[in-house]
Amino acid sequence: RDETLDRRVIGASRLSHEDDLQAGNDRRLSVGSGGVQFDLVVIGGGAAGLAAARAGRRRGATVALVSSGPLGGDCTFYGCVPSKTLIEAARQGLDFTDAATRVRDTVARIAATENANVLRRGGIEVIEASARLAGRGQLDTDGFSLQYRRLVIATGTTPVVPNLPGIGDAQPLTNETIFDLDAQPASLLIIGGGPIGVELGQAFARLGTSVTIVEAAERILSREEPEASAVIAGALSADGIDIRISGQVTTLTGVPGRITAQLDDGTSLHAEQLLLAAGRRPQTEALGLSRAGVRVDDHGYIATDSYLRTSAKGIFAAGDVTGRALFTHAADEMGRIAANNALSRFPWRRFHHDAIPAVTYTSPELGRVGLTEHQAADAVPGARVAQLPLAELDRAITAGQTDGYIKLITAPRTLTGNLGGGRLIGATIVAPHAGEMIAVPTLAFRTGMLPARLALTVQAYPTWTLGVRQAAAQLFIESGGRSARPARPIATG
Repeated sequence: RDETLDRRVIGASRLSHEDDLQAGNDRRLSVGSGGVQFDLVVIGGGAAGLAAARAGRRRGATVALVSSGPLGGDCTFYGCVPSKTLIEAARQGLDFTDAATRVRDTVARIAATENANVLRRGGIEVIEASARLAGRGQLDTDGFSLQYRRLVIATGTTPVVPNLPGIGDAQPLTNETIFDLDAQPASLLIIGGGPIGVELGQAFARLGTSVTIVEAAERILSREEPEASAVIAGALSADGIDIRISGQVTTLTGVPGRITAQLDDGTSLHAEQLLLAAGRRPQTEALGLSRAGVRVDDHGYIATDSYLRTSAKGIFAAGDVTGRALFTHAADEMGRIAANNALSRFPWRRFHHDAIPAVTYTSPELGRVGLTEHQAADAVPGARVAQLPLAELDRAITAGQTDGYIKLITAPRTLTGNLGGGRLIGATIVAPHAGEMIAVPTLAFRTGMLPARLALTVQAYPTWTLGVRQAAAQLFIESGGRSARPARPIATG
């Protein structure tokens, strides 16, 4: 049986939730000198924190969720929800005013499903305050103390703001402020060609803004396969986006409405607004982690093992603050794992980082799970690749959207080699619905399914996911004139 935890709640933590909720009163705890003790305290109200708190309540634990920001966190207010709403609105041809209205309405609708009252009805104490560790088993929250048996830290990340001359006057936008724009900028300069930069860049370009993206690497989406980056770059260029690779902004002058950026090659770019999309950093500085013996890595992320335990006994971490996988779905998974492990006598649930899919929501979309081809070529002996261009997929032909491909990467099993297709170690899909299509190889990857099952599973015709089956068939036979080939490293020189 799981460890029996102390269920004592000192002071006011047992006050009637129902009375307060019916009165519409967002009460604050009234705490005596002894503080309040909970089985589980969660710091952070984003995807990981919400998942951890709910998982704790499902275990019957007393749970407090401490958050200094709105519940729902980055995803609901600054990330997935508003950005994907804007992308879809732009794809549907809405103008900026209608798109902005849809963004606000969508955020409000989703936020209403995870606010403080909703959580309190589920038995979770919500404390709207900042938190700081005050030693083992104790937390200070804006003037009063909480005592905990187990703690999950899920404070997330915040945008990196580079130290550039003139950046203060330029008042750059980030993903946390760009959705507050009252008027559409005629021109937008984006620093960073990662997922946030390319997604918002394409959305604003389709809304009619002149967009320029500056990326320091030699290609956009540099963590993805080069051919995937090339397809997305072509799509962005077709939408009128000016992409400047292998370049860095060195100086900024001007204010919003007339910003000039000087590049390291001597050229100048002009824009009404500047968007920073050059990375994220963990929000750990104000937590007082050292007081409880919680170690961080060289980048400030909380160091955890595969069970999401930190270096301090009884303290776990989940979500972006771990640096393991900066995705909402990964944060949700980590939150549940961390809470369940925290409340168990012996943690046994592991977080499988390599089985988490990543999707870039451009048009076409880019979906990936596991290793890329060049990673497999460098690290996995005998890795094979089965690839199907969308130009050879009937559904893509009927839709007139043939830019992209489906790629499955396999490796021999220890005893049976390539029998049954070996084992799936990665997949990359570039297609209009890659975010949905990647679910099929993700399931195969996570469950250790033989690739033969992908080839033998009948898919409806003509569908996008039929392409996964057609690609998998290449592992066994020549299909459409194609068969599996050895994985290749990135060409150099």
